[in-house]
Amino acid sequence: MNLKEIQSLIRFVAKSGVNEVKLEMKDIKINIRNTAKEKTIVQSSLPTQQIVQSLPMVEAATNSNTAQATNNTEAEEDDDKYIVITSPIIGTFYRKPSPDKPTFVNVGDEVQDDSIVCIIEAMKLFNEIEAEVSGKIVKVLVEDTTPVEFGQPLFLVDPS
Repeated sequence: MNLKEIQSLIRFVAKSGVNEVKLEMKDIKINIRNTAKEKTIVQSSLPTQQIVQSLPMVEAATNSNTAQATNNTEAEEDDDKYIVITSPIIGTFYRKPSPDKPTFVNVGDEVQDDSIVCIIEAMKLFNEIEAEVSGKIVKVLVEDTTPVEFGQPLFLVDPS
């Protein structure tokens, strides 16, 4: 089972509202548990490794965005026409592949579905994040080298 499949499973559990899901295969055991409305606990045990992550649920991210929208109604009216690229995992956000290299994307750059827009480091793994939309980068919402949560908005993209 690869990282994208695990992320997909976590999103499914978060959206479905179930309290617990256990999955066991030959050499992997995954236990996803909703312990509170705001957190999803993921435990995965491999033959020599156990991973525990705490991820906010999709609804929690949506609620925080809604609260922010009431504070900034004018700014949000302009942002409604944009597509938001969100973080698929929890980790550290990097705009560059390495400190001596240029950023993946800047404001005004055109991106395609498969364009890499950033890297998110999670548990010493560097995950390249693709735009999954086509358009122009309008705003970068996260500072370089800062922690990000699951579902946190990273970029605004103008699809037109």
